[in-house]
Amino acid sequence: MRIGILGAGLSGLSLAHFLQKKPGVRRIEILEKEHEAGGLCRSFFIRGVPFDIGPHIIFSKDEESREFILARLAGNLSRLRRSNKILYKGRLVKYPFENELSALPEADRRCCLDSFLHNPYEGYRPATMLQFFLATFGEGITNCYLRPYNEKIWKFDPAFMDTQMVDRIPKPPREDIIKSAEGAATEGYTHQLYFHYPRAGGIGSLPKALLRGLGPKAEVLTGAAAARVSRVRGGWRVVDSRGVERRYDRLISTIPLPELALAMSPRLPAAVDDAIGGLKYNSIIICVMRFPKDCIGDNFALMVPDRDALFHRVSKLDFLMPARRGRAQASTLMAEITFRDGGSVSGMSDAAIRSRVNADLIRAGCVPKGARPLACEIRRFTYAYVIYDLNHRRNLGIIRAHLEGRMGLTLCGRFGEFEYLNMDAVVHNAKLKAEAVAAQRAPR
Repeated sequence: MRIGILGAGLSGLSLAHFLQKKPGVRRIEILEKEHEAGGLCRSFFIRGVPFDIGPHIIFSKDEESREFILARLAGNLSRLRRSNKILYKGRLVKYPFENELSALPEADRRCCLDSFLHNPYEGYRPATMLQFFLATFGEGITNCYLRPYNEKIWKFDPAFMDTQMVDRIPKPPREDIIKSAEGAATEGYTHQLYFHYPRAGGIGSLPKALLRGLGPKAEVLTGAAAARVSRVRGGWRVVDSRGVERRYDRLISTIPLPELALAMSPRLPAAVDDAIGGLKYNSIIICVMRFPKDCIGDNFALMVPDRDALFHRVSKLDFLMPARRGRAQASTLMAEITFRDGGSVSGMSDAAIRSRVNADLIRAGCVPKGARPLACEIRRFTYAYVIYDLNHRRNLGIIRAHLEGRMGLTLCGRFGEFEYLNMDAVVHNAKLKAEAVAAQRAPR
Protein backbone atom coordinates (compact mmCIF):
# COMPACT_ATOMS: atom_id res chain seq x y z
CA MET A 1 0.00 0.00 0.00
CA ARG A 2 0.88 3.63 -0.58
CA ILE A 3 -0.27 5.57 2.46
CA GLY A 4 -0.75 9.34 2.72
CA ILE A 5 -0.76 11.13 6.06
CA LEU A 6 -1.97 14.72 6.29
CA GLY A 7 -0.04 16.57 9.00
CA ALA A 8 3.39 15.93 10.56
CA GLY A 9 2.62 16.60 14.20
CA LEU A 10 3.07 14.01 16.93
CA SER A 11 0.17 11.93 15.59
CA GLY A 12 1.38 11.95 11.97
CA LEU A 13 4.97 11.08 12.92
CA SER A 14 3.84 8.35 15.33
CA LEU A 15 1.61 6.86 12.62
CA ALA A 16 4.55 6.74 10.22
CA HIS A 17 6.75 5.15 12.90
CA PHE A 18 4.26 2.31 13.47
CA LEU A 19 3.22 1.89 9.82
CA GLN A 20 6.74 1.61 8.42
CA LYS A 21 7.17 -1.67 10.28
CA LYS A 22 4.04 -3.26 8.82
CA PRO A 23 4.27 -5.80 6.00
CA GLY A 24 2.47 -4.71 2.87
CA VAL A 25 3.19 -1.01 3.43
CA ARG A 26 5.33 0.13 0.50
CA ARG A 27 5.44 3.90 0.83
CA ILE A 28 4.38 6.53 3.41
CA GLU A 29 4.23 10.23 2.61
CA ILE A 30 3.45 12.84 5.26
CA LEU A 31 2.27 16.19 3.92
CA GLU A 32 2.91 19.11 6.29
CA LYS A 33 1.89 22.71 5.57
CA GLU A 34 4.53 24.25 7.89
CA HIS A 35 8.22 24.27 7.04
CA GLU A 36 8.97 22.27 10.18
CA ALA A 37 7.40 19.08 11.51
CA GLY A 38 6.12 18.80 15.06
CA GLY A 39 2.75 20.56 15.17
CA LEU A 40 1.76 21.39 18.76
CA CYS A 41 4.89 19.55 19.95
CA ARG A 42 7.30 22.08 18.46
CA SER A 43 9.65 24.08 20.68
CA PHE A 44 11.02 27.58 20.21
CA PHE A 45 13.80 29.52 21.92
CA ILE A 46 14.26 32.78 23.79
CA ARG A 47 17.85 33.68 24.68
CA GLY A 48 18.78 30.01 24.37
CA VAL A 49 15.95 28.77 26.64
CA PRO A 50 13.47 26.37 24.95
CA PHE A 51 9.74 26.89 25.31
CA ASP A 52 6.80 24.86 24.07
CA ILE A 53 3.23 25.65 23.07
CA GLY A 54 2.42 25.36 26.75
CA PRO A 55 4.76 23.11 28.79
CA HIS A 56 4.36 19.54 27.50
CA ILE A 57 5.40 17.45 30.47
CA ILE A 58 5.53 13.66 30.14
CA PHE A 59 3.37 11.52 32.45
CA SER A 60 0.72 8.87 31.90
CA LYS A 61 -1.27 6.06 33.43
CA ASP A 62 -0.73 4.26 30.10
CA GLU A 63 2.61 2.58 30.72
CA GLU A 64 3.11 1.43 27.13
CA SER A 65 2.65 4.91 25.63
CA ARG A 66 4.75 6.54 28.33
CA GLU A 67 7.60 4.10 27.75
CA PHE A 68 7.37 4.66 23.99
CA ILE A 69 7.85 8.41 24.48
CA LEU A 70 10.62 7.99 27.05
CA ALA A 71 12.47 5.54 24.80
CA ARG A 72 12.56 8.13 22.00
CA LEU A 73 14.15 10.62 24.42
CA ALA A 74 16.52 8.23 26.20
CA GLY A 75 19.64 10.03 27.41
CA ASN A 76 17.91 13.43 27.29
CA LEU A 77 15.51 13.24 30.23
CA SER A 78 15.07 14.69 33.70
CA ARG A 79 12.64 13.26 36.26
CA LEU A 80 10.98 16.02 38.22
CA ARG A 81 8.53 16.29 41.12
CA ARG A 82 5.48 18.44 40.54
CA SER A 83 5.47 21.76 42.39
CA ASN A 84 2.37 23.55 41.11
CA LYS A 85 0.36 26.15 42.97
CA ILE A 86 -2.90 28.04 42.55
CA LEU A 87 -2.66 31.81 42.95
CA TYR A 88 -5.78 32.48 45.01
CA LYS A 89 -6.47 35.90 46.54
CA GLY A 90 -2.76 36.63 46.78
CA ARG A 91 -1.98 33.24 48.37
CA LEU A 92 -0.20 30.25 46.88
CA VAL A 93 -2.39 27.18 47.38
CA LYS A 94 -1.03 23.73 46.61
CA TYR A 95 -2.38 22.09 43.46
CA PRO A 96 -4.90 20.48 43.24
CA PHE A 97 -6.98 23.04 45.15
CA GLU A 98 -8.76 20.55 47.41
CA ASN A 99 -5.42 19.31 48.78
CA GLU A 100 -4.58 22.46 50.74
CA LEU A 101 -7.81 24.02 51.94
CA SER A 102 -5.97 25.13 55.09
CA ALA A 103 -4.17 27.77 53.00
CA LEU A 104 -7.46 29.56 52.18
CA PRO A 105 -8.91 32.50 54.07
CA GLU A 106 -10.93 31.17 57.02
CA ALA A 107 -14.37 31.91 55.52
CA ASP A 108 -13.47 30.21 52.23
CA ARG A 109 -11.91 27.24 54.04
CA ARG A 110 -15.08 26.60 56.04
CA CYS A 111 -17.30 27.06 53.01
CA CYS A 112 -15.25 24.55 50.97
CA LEU A 113 -15.16 21.99 53.78
CA ASP A 114 -18.82 22.26 54.83
CA SER A 115 -20.21 22.20 51.27
CA PHE A 116 -18.10 19.11 50.49
CA LEU A 117 -19.16 17.22 53.62
CA HIS A 118 -22.83 18.24 53.28
CA ASN A 119 -23.26 18.31 49.52
CA PRO A 120 -26.89 18.40 48.30
CA TYR A 121 -25.78 17.63 44.72
CA GLU A 122 -23.86 14.46 45.58
CA GLY A 123 -26.54 11.99 44.56
CA TYR A 124 -27.14 13.39 41.08
CA ARG A 125 -25.68 11.99 37.89
CA PRO A 126 -24.00 14.98 36.22
CA ALA A 127 -24.64 15.81 32.56
CA THR A 128 -22.45 18.91 32.33
CA MET A 129 -19.02 19.98 33.53
CA LEU A 130 -20.52 22.37 36.07
CA GLN A 131 -22.86 19.69 37.42
CA PHE A 132 -19.87 17.35 37.75
CA PHE A 133 -17.95 19.93 39.80
CA LEU A 134 -20.92 20.55 42.08
CA ALA A 135 -21.72 16.85 42.54
CA THR A 136 -18.08 15.88 43.15
CA PHE A 137 -16.67 18.81 45.13
CA GLY A 138 -19.61 20.90 46.37
CA GLU A 139 -20.34 24.59 45.93
CA GLY A 140 -17.35 25.94 47.84
CA ILE A 141 -14.50 24.36 45.86
CA THR A 142 -16.51 24.82 42.65
CA ASN A 143 -17.16 28.54 43.10
CA CYS A 144 -13.81 29.43 44.66
CA TYR A 145 -11.65 27.76 42.02
CA LEU A 146 -13.04 25.23 39.58
CA ARG A 147 -15.72 27.38 37.99
CA PRO A 148 -13.72 30.62 37.53
CA TYR A 149 -10.61 28.80 36.33
CA ASN A 150 -12.49 26.70 33.79
CA GLU A 151 -14.49 29.67 32.54
CA LYS A 152 -11.19 31.44 32.02
CA ILE A 153 -9.31 28.69 30.19
CA TRP A 154 -12.23 27.55 28.01
CA LYS A 155 -13.82 30.99 27.43
CA PHE A 156 -17.02 28.98 27.66
CA ASP A 157 -19.56 28.47 30.43
CA PRO A 158 -19.02 24.99 31.98
CA ALA A 159 -22.81 24.70 32.29
CA PHE A 160 -22.77 24.19 28.49
CA MET A 161 -19.86 21.73 28.40
CA ASP A 162 -20.29 17.99 28.81
CA THR A 163 -18.32 15.75 31.17
CA GLN A 164 -15.80 14.26 28.73
CA MET A 165 -12.99 16.43 30.15
CA VAL A 166 -13.71 15.76 33.81
CA ASP A 167 -15.52 12.48 34.37
CA ARG A 168 -12.16 10.73 34.88
CA ILE A 169 -11.33 12.97 37.89
CA PRO A 170 -11.68 10.88 41.07
CA LYS A 171 -13.80 12.07 43.97
CA PRO A 172 -11.45 12.84 46.88
CA PRO A 173 -12.07 10.80 50.06
CA ARG A 174 -13.81 12.65 52.91
CA GLU A 175 -10.87 12.03 55.23
CA ASP A 176 -8.48 13.69 52.75
CA ILE A 177 -10.63 16.82 52.54
CA ILE A 178 -10.86 16.99 56.34
CA LYS A 179 -7.08 16.58 56.65
CA SER A 180 -6.57 19.20 53.95
CA ALA A 181 -8.71 21.71 55.85
CA GLU A 182 -6.81 20.94 59.08
CA GLY A 183 -3.42 21.51 57.45
CA ALA A 184 -2.22 17.93 56.93
CA ALA A 185 -0.27 17.34 53.72
CA THR A 186 -2.17 15.38 51.06
CA GLU A 187 -1.51 14.70 47.38
CA GLY A 188 -3.97 14.54 44.50
CA TYR A 189 -3.61 13.28 40.92
CA THR A 190 -0.65 11.17 41.99
CA HIS A 191 -0.04 9.87 38.44
CA GLN A 192 1.15 13.45 37.68
CA LEU A 193 3.22 13.87 40.84
CA TYR A 194 6.44 12.87 39.07
CA PHE A 195 6.98 13.62 35.41
CA HIS A 196 9.73 13.67 32.79
CA TYR A 197 10.94 16.47 30.57
CA PRO A 198 13.84 16.72 28.08
CA ARG A 199 17.05 18.10 29.56
CA ALA A 200 17.69 20.06 26.37
CA GLY A 201 15.69 21.15 23.35
CA GLY A 202 12.23 21.27 24.93
CA ILE A 203 9.45 18.90 23.91
CA GLY A 204 10.42 19.57 20.30
CA SER A 205 13.07 16.91 20.92
CA LEU A 206 10.34 14.27 20.64
CA PRO A 207 9.19 14.92 17.04
CA LYS A 208 12.84 15.33 16.04
CA ALA A 209 13.59 11.91 17.52
CA LEU A 210 10.65 10.41 15.63
CA LEU A 211 11.90 12.00 12.42
CA ARG A 212 15.33 10.45 12.93
CA GLY A 213 13.67 7.07 13.40
CA LEU A 214 11.87 7.08 10.06
CA GLY A 215 13.28 4.63 7.55
CA PRO A 216 13.42 4.65 3.73
CA LYS A 217 9.70 3.85 3.38
CA ALA A 218 8.63 7.16 4.95
CA GLU A 219 9.13 10.75 3.83
CA VAL A 220 7.98 14.04 5.34
CA LEU A 221 7.16 16.73 2.78
CA THR A 222 7.14 20.15 4.46
CA GLY A 223 5.62 23.28 2.97
CA ALA A 224 3.06 21.01 1.28
CA ALA A 225 -0.43 21.64 2.65
CA ALA A 226 -3.29 19.51 1.37
CA ALA A 227 -5.11 21.89 -1.00
CA ARG A 228 -7.56 19.39 -2.56
CA VAL A 229 -8.52 15.97 -1.25
CA SER A 230 -10.71 13.67 -3.35
CA ARG A 231 -11.94 10.11 -3.09
CA VAL A 232 -11.22 8.36 -6.38
CA ARG A 233 -11.57 4.83 -7.62
CA GLY A 234 -8.89 2.73 -6.00
CA GLY A 235 -7.98 5.24 -3.31
CA TRP A 236 -7.34 8.94 -2.80
CA ARG A 237 -6.10 11.91 -4.81
CA VAL A 238 -4.37 14.74 -2.96
CA VAL A 239 -3.15 17.94 -4.61
CA ASP A 240 -0.78 19.88 -2.39
CA SER A 241 -0.32 23.64 -2.10
CA ARG A 242 2.49 23.51 -4.69
CA GLY A 243 0.16 21.92 -7.24
CA VAL A 244 1.72 18.47 -7.03
CA GLU A 245 -0.79 15.62 -7.39
CA ARG A 246 -0.32 12.48 -5.32
CA ARG A 247 -2.23 9.17 -5.23
CA TYR A 248 -2.66 6.96 -2.19
CA ASP A 249 -4.31 3.65 -1.43
CA ARG A 250 -5.12 4.76 2.12
CA LEU A 251 -5.33 8.25 3.59
CA ILE A 252 -5.06 9.33 7.23
CA SER A 253 -5.84 12.89 8.28
CA THR A 254 -4.37 14.43 11.42
CA ILE A 255 -5.02 18.02 10.35
CA PRO A 256 -7.82 20.03 12.03
CA LEU A 257 -11.23 18.98 10.75
CA PRO A 258 -12.18 22.53 9.65
CA GLU A 259 -9.02 22.63 7.48
CA LEU A 260 -9.78 19.20 6.05
CA ALA A 261 -13.33 20.28 5.17
CA LEU A 262 -11.97 23.25 3.18
CA ALA A 263 -9.77 20.90 1.14
CA MET A 264 -12.39 18.25 0.37
CA SER A 265 -13.46 18.08 -3.27
CA PRO A 266 -16.32 17.90 -3.91
CA ARG A 267 -17.57 19.68 -0.81
CA LEU A 268 -18.90 17.58 2.00
CA PRO A 269 -22.67 17.17 2.39
CA ALA A 270 -24.34 20.13 4.11
CA ALA A 271 -25.10 18.15 7.29
CA VAL A 272 -21.44 17.12 7.66
CA ASP A 273 -20.23 20.63 6.83
CA ASP A 274 -22.58 22.05 9.46
CA ALA A 275 -21.37 19.55 12.04
CA ILE A 276 -17.74 20.53 11.40
CA GLY A 277 -18.71 24.19 11.59
CA GLY A 278 -20.33 23.47 14.95
CA LEU A 279 -17.13 22.12 16.51
CA LYS A 280 -15.70 24.52 19.08
CA TYR A 281 -12.07 25.11 20.01
CA ASN A 282 -9.79 27.68 21.58
CA SER A 283 -6.72 29.33 20.16
CA ILE A 284 -3.76 30.29 22.35
CA ILE A 285 -1.22 33.05 22.77
CA ILE A 286 2.10 32.05 24.32
CA CYS A 287 3.92 35.02 25.88
CA VAL A 288 7.41 34.22 27.17
CA MET A 289 9.29 36.87 29.15
CA ARG A 290 12.81 36.88 30.55
CA PHE A 291 13.22 38.85 33.79
CA PRO A 292 16.27 39.52 35.99
CA LYS A 293 14.44 37.61 38.74
CA ASP A 294 10.99 36.38 39.78
CA CYS A 295 9.01 35.95 43.00
CA ILE A 296 7.64 32.46 42.29
CA GLY A 297 10.22 30.49 44.26
CA ASP A 298 11.00 26.89 43.40
CA ASN A 299 7.62 26.29 41.77
CA PHE A 300 6.88 25.21 38.24
CA ALA A 301 3.37 26.43 37.36
CA LEU A 302 0.84 28.79 38.89
CA MET A 303 -2.84 28.44 37.94
CA VAL A 304 -4.52 31.85 37.98
CA PRO A 305 -8.33 31.87 38.36
CA ASP A 306 -8.36 35.67 38.88
CA ARG A 307 -10.56 37.11 36.11
CA ASP A 308 -8.56 40.35 36.06
CA ALA A 309 -5.34 38.61 34.97
CA LEU A 310 -5.10 38.03 31.22
CA PHE A 311 -3.39 34.64 31.51
CA HIS A 312 -4.73 31.45 33.10
CA ARG A 313 -1.34 29.89 33.84
CA VAL A 314 2.23 31.04 34.41
CA SER A 315 5.09 28.54 34.16
CA LYS A 316 8.67 28.97 35.28
CA LEU A 317 10.66 27.30 32.52
CA ASP A 318 13.88 27.19 34.56
CA PHE A 319 12.15 24.61 36.80
CA LEU A 320 12.22 22.16 33.89
CA MET A 321 16.00 22.41 33.57
CA PRO A 322 17.58 21.39 36.91
CA ALA A 323 21.08 22.23 35.66
CA ARG A 324 20.03 25.88 35.39
CA ARG A 325 18.57 26.18 38.89
CA GLY A 326 20.66 28.20 41.28
CA ARG A 327 22.97 29.56 38.59
CA ALA A 328 20.54 31.13 36.11
CA GLN A 329 21.29 34.80 35.55
CA ALA A 330 17.62 35.49 34.84
CA SER A 331 14.19 33.89 35.08
CA THR A 332 12.07 32.79 32.10
CA LEU A 333 8.29 32.86 32.59
CA MET A 334 5.63 31.64 30.17
CA ALA A 335 2.11 33.07 30.28
CA GLU A 336 -0.68 31.20 28.46
CA ILE A 337 -3.73 33.06 27.16
CA THR A 338 -6.64 31.32 25.44
CA PHE A 339 -8.91 33.14 23.01
CA ARG A 340 -11.39 32.70 20.18
CA ASP A 341 -12.02 34.79 17.08
CA GLY A 342 -14.21 37.76 17.86
CA GLY A 343 -13.23 37.90 21.53
CA SER A 344 -11.51 40.88 23.10
CA VAL A 345 -8.12 39.14 23.18
CA SER A 346 -8.06 38.09 19.51
CA GLY A 347 -7.64 41.68 18.33
CA MET A 348 -4.88 42.66 20.77
CA SER A 349 -1.54 43.56 19.23
CA ASP A 350 1.68 41.93 20.41
CA ALA A 351 2.68 45.24 22.03
CA ALA A 352 -0.60 45.33 23.98
CA ILE A 353 -0.18 41.68 25.01
CA ARG A 354 3.35 42.34 26.23
CA SER A 355 2.32 45.40 28.25
CA ARG A 356 -0.71 43.71 29.80
CA VAL A 357 1.11 40.47 30.73
CA ASN A 358 3.97 42.47 32.27
CA ALA A 359 1.51 44.50 34.36
CA ASP A 360 -0.47 41.41 35.41
CA LEU A 361 2.69 39.53 36.46
CA ILE A 362 3.63 42.48 38.68
CA ARG A 363 0.11 42.79 40.12
CA ALA A 364 -0.03 39.05 40.80
CA GLY A 365 3.30 39.18 42.64
CA CYS A 366 5.08 36.91 40.17
CA VAL A 367 7.85 39.46 39.54
CA PRO A 368 9.04 42.47 41.57
CA LYS A 369 7.31 45.83 41.28
CA GLY A 370 8.61 47.85 38.37
CA ALA A 371 10.12 44.75 36.67
CA ARG A 372 10.58 44.99 32.92
CA PRO A 373 11.38 42.01 30.68
CA LEU A 374 14.88 41.62 29.28
CA ALA A 375 13.37 39.79 26.31
CA CYS A 376 9.90 38.78 25.14
CA GLU A 377 8.56 36.31 22.57
CA ILE A 378 4.89 36.13 21.60
CA ARG A 379 3.44 33.39 19.42
CA ARG A 380 -0.15 32.62 18.43
CA PHE A 381 -1.59 29.24 17.51
CA THR A 382 -5.06 28.83 16.02
CA TYR A 383 -5.79 25.29 17.23
CA ALA A 384 -4.96 24.63 20.88
CA TYR A 385 -7.84 23.23 22.96
CA VAL A 386 -10.86 21.15 21.93
CA ILE A 387 -14.01 22.36 23.70
CA TYR A 388 -16.42 19.62 24.70
CA ASP A 389 -19.62 21.61 24.37
CA LEU A 390 -23.01 19.92 24.67
CA ASN A 391 -23.18 19.34 20.90
CA HIS A 392 -19.69 17.85 20.55
CA ARG A 393 -20.69 14.16 20.66
CA ARG A 394 -23.54 14.64 18.18
CA ASN A 395 -21.43 16.68 15.75
CA LEU A 396 -18.51 14.27 15.91
CA GLY A 397 -20.83 11.31 15.36
CA ILE A 398 -22.12 12.85 12.11
CA ILE A 399 -18.57 13.64 10.96
CA ARG A 400 -17.13 10.20 11.74
CA ALA A 401 -20.07 8.37 10.17
CA HIS A 402 -19.43 10.13 6.86
CA LEU A 403 -15.63 10.53 6.70
CA GLU A 404 -14.66 7.22 8.29
CA GLY A 405 -17.79 5.13 7.74
CA ARG A 406 -18.77 6.11 4.19
CA MET A 407 -15.54 7.48 2.71
CA GLY A 408 -13.00 5.21 4.43
CA LEU A 409 -10.80 8.07 5.62
CA THR A 410 -8.93 7.51 8.89
CA LEU A 411 -8.93 10.34 11.45
CA CYS A 412 -6.18 10.60 14.05
CA GLY A 413 -4.75 13.16 16.50
CA ARG A 414 -6.11 15.90 18.75
CA PHE A 415 -7.68 18.01 16.02
CA GLY A 416 -7.86 15.23 13.44
CA GLU A 417 -10.24 13.38 15.76
CA PHE A 418 -11.30 16.58 17.56
CA GLU A 419 -10.74 15.02 20.95
CA TYR A 420 -8.77 16.47 23.86
CA LEU A 421 -5.83 14.06 23.65
CA ASN A 422 -2.60 14.42 25.58
CA MET A 423 0.67 13.16 24.10
CA ASP A 424 0.29 9.67 25.53
CA ALA A 425 -3.23 9.32 24.11
CA VAL A 426 -2.05 10.62 20.73
CA VAL A 427 0.64 7.92 20.61
CA HIS A 428 -1.82 5.24 21.80
CA ASN A 429 -4.40 6.16 19.16
CA ALA A 430 -1.75 6.36 16.43
CA LYS A 431 -0.63 2.81 17.22
CA LEU A 432 -4.21 1.50 17.06
CA LYS A 433 -4.99 3.39 13.84
CA ALA A 434 -1.75 2.18 12.22
CA GLU A 435 -2.66 -1.43 13.03
CA ALA A 436 -6.16 -0.98 11.60
CA VAL A 437 -4.89 0.62 8.36
CA ALA A 438 -2.17 -1.99 7.87
CA ALA A 439 -4.73 -4.76 8.33
CA GLN A 440 -6.70 -3.47 5.35
CA ARG A 441 -5.81 -4.68 1.90
CA ALA A 442 -4.97 -2.13 -0.75
CA PRO A 443 -7.98 -1.52 -3.03
CA ARG A 444 -7.74 -3.02 -6.49
